[in-house]
Amino acid sequence: MILVRDVHKRYQTAHGPGRWVLEGVNLTIPPEVNVGLIGQNGAGKSTLLRLIGGIDQPNRGRIERYCRVSWPMGRGVGLPGHLTGRQNAKFLCRVHGHEADILDRLAFIEDFAQLGPMFDEPINTYSSGLRARLQFALSLAFDFDVYIADESFSAGDSGFRKKAKAAFRRMTRRASVIVVSHQELILKEFCTAGIWLSNGKAHWFDDIDDALRAYEESVE
Repeated sequence: MILVRDVHKRYQTAHGPGRWVLEGVNLTIPPEVNVGLIGQNGAGKSTLLRLIGGIDQPNRGRIERYCRVSWPMGRGVGLPGHLTGRQNAKFLCRVHGHEADILDRLAFIEDFAQLGPMFDEPINTYSSGLRARLQFALSLAFDFDVYIADESFSAGDSGFRKKAKAAFRRMTRRASVIVVSHQELILKEFCTAGIWLSNGKAHWFDDIDDALRAYEESVE
């Protein structure tokens, strides 16, 4: 279960504090429920995902996680750019307590990401697509109760996107997901419930179709 309690979030700009991206958001995300985040560009979907994943903090309010939550899949966040892909992978294996099987996990990450020689180059030399491949492979290499995904299937060529989608589908058989996507088919395939973000507020729907309908009516 994930509890979001009175969460407010805004960012500093060159002219001082910006607008509230999220303002007084309250949510209870039940266990074993796949959730789609829906809203217009700038509504705060990626921001909420980052907060749930713990890689950003609210200005006010709190998020309580009673489960293991991944970082956003397919987003190259939180990785030291001066380290190589392999070095970052080794570091995360140790952080997650996988020293004993580190070679197997490194082999999986290297094979899935399909980076070739770039796996041993600093990730600050990677394109955004290569970073996304590495981040997606790193997420799959570790066991979480909830995986969070921000447009994870848009990275790489069509072959990699197909491979990533198949792996994501297999993963949903053993864990739940929170997904941001602008593709309605993706949301309907993987999600049962939905959160519609609008004007800084979050609206929960038990049925993803109802969430999509509310969003579509808001932009008509």
